[in-house]
Amino acid sequence: MRNKILFPVITAAAVLITALAVSCGSSPEQASAPEEREQTQVVRVFDPRRVSQQHYNSTRDEVQQFIERLNQIIRSRNYQAWRACLSPEYFAEISSLENLREISALPAMRTRNIVLRTAEDYFVHVVVPSRANSRVDDIEFVSMNRVKAFTINTNNRGEEQRLRLYDLEKIGDTWTIIN
Repeated sequence: MRNKILFPVITAAAVLITALAVSCGSSPEQASAPEEREQTQVVRVFDPRRVSQQHYNSTRDEVQQFIERLNQIIRSRNYQAWRACLSPEYFAEISSLENLREISALPAMRTRNIVLRTAEDYFVHVVVPSRANSRVDDIEFVSMNRVKAFTINTNNRGEEQRLRLYDLEKIGDTWTIIN
């Protein structure tokens, strides 16, 4: 009789001990929760409205100086110096055969019988005529180290038009063209 009573109690105790052993501290949720809290990084969405006026002004001044140096490079037709101002990804995009074919197919290029074969052709026939005298009137922050540079022109009807010149990224102390 004693075995009949003890067996269910021992079995229940063994099940309870096993359940506690399995759940006690070995659960991935329990074991990793403190570690996860330490390792979890809060991803903050950049809000350009939070850029201070002082940071905006100093960044715009830096970008204007960069574009003035870039204009000098372009006016002097210094392909290597221009290329050094581009991110590797942007240079690869410009150099792609697909891009060169698309630009070559534009009416302005076809009427002048210009076929672009290299990035240097792109520089000579597209960049030099169109960007040698660029002017930065405004910038727009994309992140703390990325901006869009704009020039503002007035059209025939007297309306202001914001034209994007470049997308730029600051890496260290150097601005780089990324578009």
